[in-house]
Amino acid sequence: MANRKKIRYNRVVAYLAVVMLIIAAFFSLTTETFFTWANFFNMVESYAVTGIFSMGLLVVLVTGGIDISFLATASVVQYVTVKICFALGATDFAIVGIVVALILGALIGLVNGVLIYKLNIVSIIVTISMQSILFGFLMYASGGRSIYTLPDWMYTYGGSALTLTLGTEVIPVSLAPFIMVLMAIVTWILLNRTTTGRQLYAMGGNAEAARRLGIRLGALHLFAYGYMGVMAAVGGLTQVLRVEEVVPNALVGRELDVLAAAVLGGGSFSGGRGSVIGTILGVFLIGLLKNGLNLFGVSSYFSDVIVGPVIVIALIATHLGKRKETDVGFA
Repeated sequence: MANRKKIRYNRVVAYLAVVMLIIAAFFSLTTETFFTWANFFNMVESYAVTGIFSMGLLVVLVTGGIDISFLATASVVQYVTVKICFALGATDFAIVGIVVALILGALIGLVNGVLIYKLNIVSIIVTISMQSILFGFLMYASGGRSIYTLPDWMYTYGGSALTLTLGTEVIPVSLAPFIMVLMAIVTWILLNRTTTGRQLYAMGGNAEAARRLGIRLGALHLFAYGYMGVMAAVGGLTQVLRVEEVVPNALVGRELDVLAAAVLGGGSFSGGRGSVIGTILGVFLIGLLKNGLNLFGVSSYFSDVIVGPVIVIALIATHLGKRKETDVGFA
């Protein structure tokens, strides 16, 4: 079974890589600015935060659940963290803001986990409700107004972390891609090198069988949604460092990109599958498509139309693959 899963994941990664190469080749031949270092790093910067969110969503999908509230969580974390830093006079201490953000994100995730497991409510219903509550609270508290004055530590770690000189191009790079890589490594270790990771896959594959094996499903629910909350907090702070402002409604509405990336990476709504490498490739497949269409002059509103069909195609492929495995199992 383990070998079969490994083969399946490798196949997903290979398919995604081939599709990305085809798309990249097409846009390189049809546009003048696609195949440049500046455009490459711009795309990586733009989708690094999406990659961070997708790491949390992947863990939830592995358990057989889903979370729609993570972008509302990230937005609330941004706003509350900045307000608390000013209230405590901790504008020079990054550790204070980071700890506040991670605790708040984890607490929101834990509330989701408790409601889903204890009340046995479908995860999508709980998290949509949580999204509505959080976003409503944020808009009421902020009055819809952005925050342009941030704690000093956010300016210190914001902007460009380094500047690359590649040929004639001078390219500033922020911390966002490095944070994404770090979160991807942490998530990969969690899912592939820990007992908790194996239990998460087991619960998603067959919750009843996992329970009979003595796996504590309640604790795993709390862990998965708490982890999603932490990734939402990290993604929210990373976005603030990138743009150096807090806009209450800037993130809400981008859930489909994250969901599409996780599903493209082999994740399944039925649980028990998904890989970090596949999910990261899924993030940048969406990025390639939107970036290329943008260079073609296609409206960003219309380019969003591609995300829905991408999810549908990925779901069909996942369903057919799962049915094929079931047929083989009974053969």
